[in-house]
Amino acid sequence: MYLALTVTRWFPVGLVIGLFSLLALQRGLSVAQTTSYAAFSGIVVFLLELPTSGFADAVGRRPVLLVAGVVNVGVGLLYLRAHTFWDFVLAALAMGVYRALDSGPMDAWFVDTVHATQPDAEVAPTLSVQSAVLSAAIGAGAVLSGVLVAWHPLGGRSPLELPLMAFVGLNVVHLVLTVAILREHRSTTPSPAAERRVAASVRAVPRVIVGGLNLLRHNRILAGLVTVELFWVTAMTVFETFQPIRLSELFGSETRAGEVMGPAAAAAWAMSALGAALIARVSGRIGVVRAAIWCRILNGLGAAAMGLATGPAGLITAYLLTYAVHGAGGPMHSTLLHREADATNRSTVLSMNSMVMFVGSAIVAPVLGLLAQATSTQAAMVCAGLVSVLGFWFYRPALRHERR
Repeated sequence: MYLALTVTRWFPVGLVIGLFSLLALQRGLSVAQTTSYAAFSGIVVFLLELPTSGFADAVGRRPVLLVAGVVNVGVGLLYLRAHTFWDFVLAALAMGVYRALDSGPMDAWFVDTVHATQPDAEVAPTLSVQSAVLSAAIGAGAVLSGVLVAWHPLGGRSPLELPLMAFVGLNVVHLVLTVAILREHRSTTPSPAAERRVAASVRAVPRVIVGGLNLLRHNRILAGLVTVELFWVTAMTVFETFQPIRLSELFGSETRAGEVMGPAAAAAWAMSALGAALIARVSGRIGVVRAAIWCRILNGLGAAAMGLATGPAGLITAYLLTYAVHGAGGPMHSTLLHREADATNRSTVLSMNSMVMFVGSAIVAPVLGLLAQATSTQAAMVCAGLVSVLGFWFYRPALRHERR
């Protein structure tokens, strides 16, 4: 059941990788507007991540996942009807609500369900399989997206709309399956204790931020790691947001870019998995911090190379290599974060890193969009990539510690 729900949850995501940006451009938004509207999604996730997690703990995973499923169907419909900047902002806000609701409850439901019948059962093997299934589902969805755009059986409508229609339909399927097969043994009426936990989660947002800032103030290594996230998200904006925009410029058509973007995104996920697998051997030889430093440098240079590419083949090649290094850098950065955390503050450390990523993305994307509008998309991509390289400097406290 868990793996089946994983497929129905993530396959539709593959259908729309890169398409939201292409659809916005096709419907008349500028590059600056296209990069700006998506920032609202990150802000909403930042504000709701902790409260929605507390809500899921208090009232149950199933109700939250059902609400999330309904919201996700609405997200697809909002994108389908969006034609103005504020229409896309509304869709992005809804996407942020969905992502906050959906973040964690399904995994928590699986672990709770297993432990309810087998308290000592090891869930790590299934979670590893689930991670592989998730990546495969997204990759398959991305390939199908390109096929649907190229097929274009709906005369009079944009070819980019068919994957979005499939996205809505498959999200309905996921919602129906969630209703049918996800069972949870909880009281349907929240207890006073549960209500107090929800209220505590809402109040926890400023407390986590303050607690995280205190941790950063007293731990130079952790402060450096979290600062790296600001530079990392600058490169991420290049290969997640600017990639389809630049591809449409090179092809001279959002539709043609949509045909290619799906298979390219599927290949990028495969390269990311390859990078994550190979980096373990590299870090075993040169150390985790050195591996993280090289990933940061190469990832930023890869983003800059994407901006320098003069043809679709060069852009996609740089995109795949950059994504491989991105996949390699993730486990190294996570390992370093866990080194600086313990049982009393691990959630705070991880939440702070995540929150910095969302806030950084909300700031960086609009700024790069304005830079692209004032100069060119290529100039913004190169600038972002080179700035991202500078993030390696903030691994230095961790490197000194690892040497000792």
